[in-house]
Amino acid sequence: MATMQLEIITAEEVVYSDQVEALLAPGIEGELGILPHHAALMTMLQPGELMVRKNGEETFMAVSGGFLEVMENRVSVLADAAERSEDIDEERAQAAVRMAEERIAMREADVDLEQAVAQLRRATVRLAVARRRRPGSRARRGPSPDS
Repeated sequence: MATMQLEIITAEEVVYSDQVEALLAPGIEGELGILPHHAALMTMLQPGELMVRKNGEETFMAVSGGFLEVMENRVSVLADAAERSEDIDEERAQAAVRMAEERIAMREADVDLEQAVAQLRRATVRLAVARRRRPGSRARRGPSPDS
């Protein structure tokens, strides 16, 4: 099976570095499916779920934005923040969703609505990725190795 080198990097650390079969990323204009030998590309990422397929197994991560570059069978994700599903505390993520929803619902003068909506989006993504750990929740998605 063809592979490509993937590196997911934040300002603090290299979150992931390995040969992979496929990547699904939340591009600024929609989902991006990246397979080995993809054409050169550079784009912004929005907060969302990132899926990595290696040896037929899928790993999910939450990213809060950043950039993605594809060049010479190498994919670099420079993320503002990135967390693997197993590193996300589901209860804390649910609490963050509730807090963001309350801030939006209150609409007090000192609440920056745009910032509160962005916080809600990040918290919702983290919660969805955390819930991927549950049995039976790993629905296949993304580019097929046969396509």
